[in-house]
Amino acid sequence: MGLNLPIKTTGVKTHYKTLIVSDVHLGTKGSKSKEIARFLKQFHCDNLILNGDIIDGWQLKKSGSWKRKHTRFFNRVLKMMENQATKVYYLRGNHDDFLDQILPIQIGGLYILADMTYESNGKTYFITHGDIFDSITTNLRWIAYLGDLGYTFLLWLNRVVNFYRMKKGLPYFSLSKFVKGKVKQAVSYVDDYEMELAKMAKSKGCDGIICGHIHKPENRMIEGIHYLNSGDWVETMSALAEDHEGNWELIYFNQIDFKKMDTHQEISIPSRMEDLTEIDLARVTFTGIQDEELQTPGIQL
Repeated sequence: MGLNLPIKTTGVKTHYKTLIVSDVHLGTKGSKSKEIARFLKQFHCDNLILNGDIIDGWQLKKSGSWKRKHTRFFNRVLKMMENQATKVYYLRGNHDDFLDQILPIQIGGLYILADMTYESNGKTYFITHGDIFDSITTNLRWIAYLGDLGYTFLLWLNRVVNFYRMKKGLPYFSLSKFVKGKVKQAVSYVDDYEMELAKMAKSKGCDGIICGHIHKPENRMIEGIHYLNSGDWVETMSALAEDHEGNWELIYFNQIDFKKMDTHQEISIPSRMEDLTEIDLARVTFTGIQDEELQTPGIQL
């Protein structure tokens, strides 16, 4: 007779099929590298997609600096690959466009790509950072740099404002989000941007599109296309998560109850190998999108 041994497991969902993060902007003062490292330590996933602007090459060329906490982010990713057999897909963004010199490339379980298609539970998603659909970033690079400078200043001012709010016991306030919501041109730009991405997904015969770039997390339908944006790790500190049934959700770092995640409940496991059941593991294959203008690798699970 086998002896059942109690082990500890978390009482909340911590294992996802796929996690997607973008716009970490490592190398800048605004990057929440410690927070995302803690986030990735709490959650396990079969696939981790780093959807662009993970390293901010633009700022590093100017006034940015690389610190130990930024390296810790990649140490966490490497541990996920080593200890959890997580496959990692790093897609280039406009701020880490230096990757253009080496992509596409595969190193073990790490894939560095321009963009990709993702097939899961009978649905196909086109995944891209999103800057290729941004006419300002693509065609008028000097204007993009000016916008980046203004955004950097706004983030600096945001830190000052929240320093005093914290001393008064007030909650965090996103000055950048407030400005974006008040400026009509910004609101119109975001709407146009999301609509263009949805059109692109439809033209490729995809069920949805997943992007980042504009630092605005989203999970909604646009004219029959599932539009998903992972947000950023400068302000919103958000990520996209897909469970094993194909359901997508946005997870916000500030809404995670880490104390609850640390509470445990007992379960029983059989002590004999013959009592264990077989588990079918997902198979991963790469396919290509047949498109005259763009051919991209894909993942099928």
